[in-house]
Amino acid sequence: MLKILKSGLQTTVQDLGRTGFQKYGVIASGAMDPFAHRLANLLVGNNEQAATLEITLVGPAIQFTEDALIAVCGGDLSPKVDGSTVRTWQTLAVRKGNTLTFGEPRVGARCYLAIAGGINVQKVMDSRSTYLRAGIGGFQGRALEKGDELPVGQASLQQKVLQHSEKGFDWLLPPARYFEEPVIRMMPGRQFDLFDEASKARIFQEAFAVSPNSDRMGYRLEGPCLALETPAELISEAVAFGSVQVPGDGNPIVLLADRQTTGGYPKIGQVASVDLPLISQLKQGQQLRFKKISMADAQQRWIEQEQSIRQIKAAIQLKWEEWT
Repeated sequence: MLKILKSGLQTTVQDLGRTGFQKYGVIASGAMDPFAHRLANLLVGNNEQAATLEITLVGPAIQFTEDALIAVCGGDLSPKVDGSTVRTWQTLAVRKGNTLTFGEPRVGARCYLAIAGGINVQKVMDSRSTYLRAGIGGFQGRALEKGDELPVGQASLQQKVLQHSEKGFDWLLPPARYFEEPVIRMMPGRQFDLFDEASKARIFQEAFAVSPNSDRMGYRLEGPCLALETPAELISEAVAFGSVQVPGDGNPIVLLADRQTTGGYPKIGQVASVDLPLISQLKQGQQLRFKKISMADAQQRWIEQEQSIRQIKAAIQLKWEEWT
């Protein structure tokens, strides 16, 4: 059981999303940084889909009511256990009564707390992810509050590993590289050719800043104005995580985890999946630049990332076997 002593800015239960229901208009939700979420789960012996806590900017205070294995991956929000700094991207043992807290957000905007066994809240449409606007999933469909107590699932290897944890865990992953002004690789979108020549150049040449009017649904970007060559009425069509739409005011919106299922604004681009963690870790006011990438290159980068994750998973499993 996890007991929430302080809520933080926005702490929610998330997994890899509510897939298979978008055709009915149901939002997918899920982790904003799926890469960090997946690796945090692997570090504690969970399935990659297991629910974690997504912690945004100002972290909560969490007390553990039982001994547990945890991992914190993603942005560096200065995690501490009982006041002692702990490393991110590493398996950690905590004891009954220990308290995990967070401090200054050094790098990135979000981190993910995985605990062996996963956060065991009730599934809604095959997912434990929280969709705040509709109030479904997660813990009572909302962000966590002081006094909440979250159930944790059973972890078959946890007790055997905890018996030896005083020796320390020697499996440590290199932190993902999050940048103050990242270059985000983007494929031209379905309506790219509808934009005027100046806009098609600006999107790849100039910097954009994340607007304060941004959330898990999408990042509104401020920068050079983008415009169509000729005004056009478009029929709404499916959108994806990373679709870059341009509404009438000319400021692009990058759709994120809580995106709508369809949209009628012209799409100037689609962010490559491997770079979604980079954009999801940006804070308000931070800048980004787009770089053109082909679909074939984006697919190859995705394949390489998945191969790397499989190698990490195999290496961690070997470590588990050594300890048990």
